[in-house]
Amino acid sequence: MISVSVLVVGMSHRSAPVKVLEQVSMDDSVRDETAMALVDQPSLSEAMIVSTCNRVEVYAVTNSFHTGVNEVVEVLHQRSGVDIDTLRNHLYVRYADAAAEHMLVVASGLDSMVVGEQQIIGQVRTAYQRAGELGTVGKALHSLTQVALHTGKRVHTETEIDDAGASMVSYAVDRAIELMGSVGDAERPLAGKSALVMGAGVMASLSATHLGRLGIDTLIFANRTRSRAEVLAERSRELGINATAVAFEERASVLDEVDLAISATGADNFTIAAADIPALTKPLMLVDLSLPRDIDDLVTEKPNVQLVNIERLHEEQGAATSGASAEARAIVDHELTSYISEQRVRNVVPAVAALRRHAAEVVNIELERLTTRTPMMTESDREEVERAMRRVVDKLLHNPTVRVKELAVTSGTVSYESALQELFGLDEEPRSVDVKASALPKENVPKVAGSVLETHLDQGA
Repeated sequence: MISVSVLVVGMSHRSAPVKVLEQVSMDDSVRDETAMALVDQPSLSEAMIVSTCNRVEVYAVTNSFHTGVNEVVEVLHQRSGVDIDTLRNHLYVRYADAAAEHMLVVASGLDSMVVGEQQIIGQVRTAYQRAGELGTVGKALHSLTQVALHTGKRVHTETEIDDAGASMVSYAVDRAIELMGSVGDAERPLAGKSALVMGAGVMASLSATHLGRLGIDTLIFANRTRSRAEVLAERSRELGINATAVAFEERASVLDEVDLAISATGADNFTIAAADIPALTKPLMLVDLSLPRDIDDLVTEKPNVQLVNIERLHEEQGAATSGASAEARAIVDHELTSYISEQRVRNVVPAVAALRRHAAEVVNIELERLTTRTPMMTESDREEVERAMRRVVDKLLHNPTVRVKELAVTSGTVSYESALQELFGLDEEPRSVDVKASALPKENVPKVAGSVLETHLDQGA
């Protein structure tokens, strides 16, 4: 019997700069190809991928922790072109119980830049559905994903976390509109307005889409690779929006033409500094969607300039949503405990079944020996002896097998199913791992000695 567990290898806004996220992020076709490549790996049997503007996460099922991590990192390297060391420096790893907890937290919106945002639960659902269509999801990921989606739904239904739960882009833009004062009407507040969007990745694309929904009249795109900005401009024109692209070096020259400028590049240097602001004849609202920041705070010292910074919005939101977050976390903890208990019992069952099969085989061997040594015993006597032996075995095994299932549920530190696995010479994997990928060896390491390995390293992500 080979033990398998869920593995998460991913990066998010908390662990990687925007430009690395953009390199690793996947469109639908790349995501599908990557999922198929993952399940072709020797240690991986299931895979689904959540790829959004804020995270790229591989959820997989593996029969070997270290091997599984290395295989996922290698596939991500091959598909994204990002070198192995860069990936490992920004990837986090969750395994077994920690992987289950992570998916529940993500689906509930508790790991999002804007706590409680609602888009992520739909993105997890879409990732699961697509993986199901590809055939890369099996029993383990199906079970966990259903619990995660149920948990996310409970969080949004039973708490007030939705009050702060717009997506990061819409949350920031809505705040900008609020600061801009009276603009447009309720449904199209940006009607007649123009905007500059810097960047051409997922965040910039989402910004353009959201601005379009709010009635923006004109969009100007600027990106280091101009062809990518041209693509976004063309998509916007297809939606009926006046759109053009300019060279990234010319971005400052259009600031006096627009009402709003959004930056989502994750650049090493500021995309807009105070010195870039020209003499303005009308108010200019700047929105910085990057961590680290794209726009220098000193721009607000210029006349007619306001700045919305997603980092500050996140801090402001933290105090306002602390109560709802605590309620949401309680729901996550309850659902996680139920899921882990069910899984531990399920993991014990094969070992218990193996124990009973072994006992039955021993009885059969002894009955054959008895038949050989007592040829004068009648058939009825032999049947009575067999019934007596099987009753003794059943009674001897009843309490231990019931108790081992109970202990599998209630034990937080001792793996009783592992004790049974050791009796049968089975391999054992760690129950829970939460660690940065860079803290793990690049190659497989020998099994840790001992019957129990309980690892939970809180080293951040």
